[in-house]
Amino acid sequence: MPLDRITLDPDVMGGKPCIRGLRVTVGTILGLLAAGHSRKEILKSYPYLEPDDIDQCLAYAAWRMEERDVPLVGA
Repeated sequence: MPLDRITLDPDVMGGKPCIRGLRVTVGTILGLLAAGHSRKEILKSYPYLEPDDIDQCLAYAAWRMEERDVPLVGA
């Protein structure tokens, strides 16, 4: 799945991953889901979001969890 709805812009929300350049961060949506809010509740609270935005937030989080930071030795 391409992550074309997730944007990173240093001038928007301090460069945090956002949805389509809006001032709604991936972290906000993930936090709402983790707190037990349904997709329907989130979409009602943020009427400019679309169901695919929530799907991409979850996909982005899964992708980030698979990344590993490897320290550079002797650089």
